[in-house]
Amino acid sequence: MKNYVNVAVQVLPKSETKKAYDLIDDAIKVIHDSGLKYRVCPFETVIEGPYDEVMKLIEEVQLTCFNNGANELLVYVKIQNRKDSNVTIEEKMKKYDQ
Repeated sequence: MKNYVNVAVQVLPKSETKKAYDLIDDAIKVIHDSGLKYRVCPFETVIEGPYDEVMKLIEEVQLTCFNNGANELLVYVKIQNRKDSNVTIEEKMKKYDQ
């Protein structure tokens, strides 16, 4: 798939040694460092980019959480895709951005 997609990902980590919000911060840093467009929201983070790159990034997010102390993850993913055009964060949010 070549078109850009929007993927909302929510990671709920469980750890015996680290606070959940610290692991979530680690996950957001991986997303930030990816160079893909993203938007952090209160319950999830939306990532925009080519499908394969976004899904690879979601795998990296999980590995980072495990490597940084998570014992278990609940990962919720929502995907918006179109057959012949890109899906962008901007098109959905422009009327709310000021």
